[in-house]
Amino acid sequence: MYYVLGRRLSFGDRQEMGCRVMHAHTRLFFVEKILRIQPNVKKMFVLIRAADKQLAARRLHEELIQKKLFDILREEWAEKFNSIVEKLFPIPGDVCCENLGVHDFDLRSELWREIDVIVNSAATTKFDERYDIALAVNAFGAKNVAEFAGRCADIKMLLHVSTAYICGDMTGIIRERAIYMGETLNGSRVLDVNEEKLLVEELMIELREKDASERELTIALKNLGLQRARLHGWPNTYTLTKAMGEMMLWHHLNHNIPLAIIRPTIITSTYREPFAGWIEDSSFRTIDSIAINYGRGRLKCFLGNPDTILDTLPADMVVNAMIVAIAVHANQPNSNKIYQVGSSRKHPLTYSDITDITWSYFKDSPWINENGEPVKVHKLRIVKSMASFHKHLRHYILLTKVLKVASSIFGGRLQGLHADVHKKVNAAVRLAELYEPYALFKGIFDDTNTEALRAITSNNGVNLESVFYFDPRCINWEDYFKRIHFPGVVNAFNRK
Repeated sequence: MYYVLGRRLSFGDRQEMGCRVMHAHTRLFFVEKILRIQPNVKKMFVLIRAADKQLAARRLHEELIQKKLFDILREEWAEKFNSIVEKLFPIPGDVCCENLGVHDFDLRSELWREIDVIVNSAATTKFDERYDIALAVNAFGAKNVAEFAGRCADIKMLLHVSTAYICGDMTGIIRERAIYMGETLNGSRVLDVNEEKLLVEELMIELREKDASERELTIALKNLGLQRARLHGWPNTYTLTKAMGEMMLWHHLNHNIPLAIIRPTIITSTYREPFAGWIEDSSFRTIDSIAINYGRGRLKCFLGNPDTILDTLPADMVVNAMIVAIAVHANQPNSNKIYQVGSSRKHPLTYSDITDITWSYFKDSPWINENGEPVKVHKLRIVKSMASFHKHLRHYILLTKVLKVASSIFGGRLQGLHADVHKKVNAAVRLAELYEPYALFKGIFDDTNTEALRAITSNNGVNLESVFYFDPRCINWEDYFKRIHFPGVVNAFNRK
């Protein structure tokens, strides 16, 4: 999660820049790239959820600067590396709070005085997050950012990172269109964000009066989020609250502040910079969760349509699009734009393609299990509906019941086998339920605005495509996944 503020980027020489603020969590590459291409940046204020400055500074060092991601920068600048990273200023705060949780008045005043560009990608990305948490971060967090931006005396623009999948289960060509306050995907009712927050508060009061445990509270709030999402036409809590975040921005941001919204699709490991295959240890989502479970022998069948377009894009390309958007929109009134950053329109990858690539990779480079033995995999079987998937799992579910009974008869000697089969079945069902909207997705993301953004990197008097590349057409998908992405995922998983 990032929350970044800073001066407009120049496509010319590496010149001195102004101030930035970033909420550091997962998209560390953004910080690394800025420091690498603009080493003369004056400051980057890093907003970190921490109790005090000391803890914020420690988290900055441990969770950002010490990362392997910064090795190239370390090597390039050698003894000057410390002077580069000293431009990062940790700020204890929280995007969920008014004034971003910056309680020190003098510090707040300094930020309002010096900040000129804000980039907000703070988010919780769990599909089934607790509704109170998802609302606070994804929806009201965006509102707090918009209001904070309005207090900045020299603000030039706000860039907000959303997700392309706020479109829900739309089909066909999905346009780069804004979603405004009150809209729902099914059109059946008006979405009132404050009313959603009130529902959460009422449920929490009710459960606490009943002395509900923290686990019971979590389950109830997760279920509420999923229920409300589906009521309004979204597949999960994540996409609903990210849509609310966009609504909050359009509603609460001062209209004189230029706004650019980046909607990435499925973000995968880096394609090239600062090195190929970098992925955060905790960033396993969608295809990575499926690939890991498949490689470990826990998944033999999965939900999907072979013709579905699986829209992915490497993390460095997403970040490059963000940086170019900052350069284009800073200090440009009435330049508001939405950019869908993905690959489905220009360089589509089908579900059938990725399952073939995954099988080929783990067949040639098998997962090594806890006993040091390679895991043998067979080609993943694809079923085209949730009903067919449940039907396929019937005999596995029956097997778990038989093993449970047999284990009790034989004094628990089959308990380990029962637990293993039961775990695999539950994992498969859970993955299918969470990823059904994406495995059966029938949309193609229009990228007209994004294509115009790409053109700027080659029409600026000097060709900058090699520095700010984000055209998916340069990717050989099979080579990328087999040589770069899957090895990176396996290594990151084994580091956990």
